[in-house]
Amino acid sequence: MRIAGLEVIIVGNPPPGFGGRYFQFVKLTTDDGLVGWGEAYAASVGPEAMTRVIEDVFDRHLLGRSPFDTEAFFRRALGSGFSHRPDPTVMGAASALEMACWDIVGKALYKPVHALLGGKVWDRLRTYTYLYPGPDDDPAAFYNDPEAGAEQAARLVDQGFTAIKFDPAGPYTPFDGRQPDRAHLERSERFCRLIRQAVGDRADLLFGTHGQFTPAGAIRLARRLEPFDPLWFEEPVPPLDPEQMARVARATTIPIAAGERLCTKWEFNRLLRAGGAAILQMNLGRVGGILEARKITAMAEAEGAQIAPHLYCGPIVAAANAQIALGASNFLILEGIGRWEGFQAELLTRPFDWEDGHLLPPDGPGLGVEINETVARAHPYDGGRLHLEMTADPFDPARDGLFGGG
Repeated sequence: MRIAGLEVIIVGNPPPGFGGRYFQFVKLTTDDGLVGWGEAYAASVGPEAMTRVIEDVFDRHLLGRSPFDTEAFFRRALGSGFSHRPDPTVMGAASALEMACWDIVGKALYKPVHALLGGKVWDRLRTYTYLYPGPDDDPAAFYNDPEAGAEQAARLVDQGFTAIKFDPAGPYTPFDGRQPDRAHLERSERFCRLIRQAVGDRADLLFGTHGQFTPAGAIRLARRLEPFDPLWFEEPVPPLDPEQMARVARATTIPIAAGERLCTKWEFNRLLRAGGAAILQMNLGRVGGILEARKITAMAEAEGAQIAPHLYCGPIVAAANAQIALGASNFLILEGIGRWEGFQAELLTRPFDWEDGHLLPPDGPGLGVEINETVARAHPYDGGRLHLEMTADPFDPARDGLFGGG
């Protein structure tokens, strides 16, 4: 069996757009008719440019080869052109293609991916969601309103969630890190206080940031949050300096979670060796694929760290995340887009099963899910913006006002 064909499908994510402005799926076919699905989580270039990267990586390293040889494919993609270092755009392409290979391998063997990686540890997977605005809410107003956040958190906990994430610490820019200003310190503390009051001990609080702060600024913020016992403080400083992340980790009682912007075992190894994070948030559509994520999971286990796979994209990455989490004894929690309802559900021929705060993972072969191609092709992306965007200029509180998300 050999890989014979590739199609890249760019799907526009209609309002409310939770999970990003578009999803980038790959469809691999073999010479004997099997189909495998993958998804890239790479947003440094637009989707059309990313399609060209995926096609180039496919033509050079995968066309005509066996889908079983995922290790060899990953190494070729990593080292191509005398680079041999983790480029997030190339790794996004390689991740999607490698993921689709595993989907094919599972289908060829009539086994789910997790069964090929050591089998199941968990029968269901604990999940969390962001506090997303409702259909009638203004995003900028909602994301900066602690009272509205607390009300939404209480509703989600009543639905069964046992962990809620929110990130009221302000915009993220290419010019970070910076010191948090007084307004964001006060708002962040108030969010934690009111949400803790609203949910009590029924749910964990997950405090999200996006690398906005210097180590000193992150430590100031962490000390404001510690009385409310968050389960984690997410990516408090920019991701490429794990030693600075470790400075924050040593200065706070809150566990540090990080990794959504990292690629490959080597970047995660630096983070672990520095003591920069207790919880690793690899995204399967960027990190290098399924086998690379499994290696990182094992590295984390040996260092006493846990995994909480990241998701801010579509349902194929969600399915890959679940396959890794199912077999990981050091799995902590899985990110979801709400309960995977709405457009996320419509994109699958059979939606995910979710109940009582947990994902009930699909048990079919491969990734266990299939894209509904009729729905996917009916929603082409025709915008010019990236999947997720930072504020383009240095943060100016007088000029910028309330931040409504990326």
